[in-house]
Amino acid sequence: MHLILLGAPGAGKGTQAKLLQKKYNIPQISTGEILRAEVKANSELGRVVKEIMEKGELVSDDIILKIIEHRIQQPDCQNGFILDGFPRTETQAEGLDMLLQKFPDIRLKAIEIALPEKDNIARLTGRRICSQCGKDYNLQLNPPPPDNRCTVCGGEIIQRDDDDVATVRHRLDVYHEQTQPLINYYGSRKKLYRVDGNQPVEAVFRDIEKILKNGVQLQK
Repeated sequence: MHLILLGAPGAGKGTQAKLLQKKYNIPQISTGEILRAEVKANSELGRVVKEIMEKGELVSDDIILKIIEHRIQQPDCQNGFILDGFPRTETQAEGLDMLLQKFPDIRLKAIEIALPEKDNIARLTGRRICSQCGKDYNLQLNPPPPDNRCTVCGGEIIQRDDDDVATVRHRLDVYHEQTQPLINYYGSRKKLYRVDGNQPVEAVFRDIEKILKNGVQLQK
């Protein structure tokens, strides 16, 4: 169970990743987190990464791949893993495929949670957050109470500045520009599966489970 979840902001990748983690006991591997972990461990790679980050430079793909190689061999990856934030480019995807040739038991699947852009925009501009405890709400999926006070702590529920329509449209444009090559890459290699993200959370999760269990291509 080795996954990459693709999907535009608002499609529900984070929600589905949490459900997969809980049910199948697999970690969500964030490149940011594993880079920080290597730095904290003061490993040889970690010291290299720390020096690069202190200079304000980007960590190269080669180094990230070495750290991913180390991470996926840890005991908690025995049942699989979900890659978060990597790959982002076709070059990175090619490097990842070369790396995984060392691990013949790993059969990577890329699952796109597809959502029409108008629904993406509605979800993202409908997001609300408690100004005190950070609890998430959404006008479409999980509306806040009529008094606009958080049900957890009573704090004021607000809209984040980066959830306005103009910013959301820009974020979606960037996503499509960066991710379409990945969709083409995995699609051409018969590793891409697609589910309809415009369903209840539970229905999306059931569709993902069908892919994991049977390799069923649910939607072209």
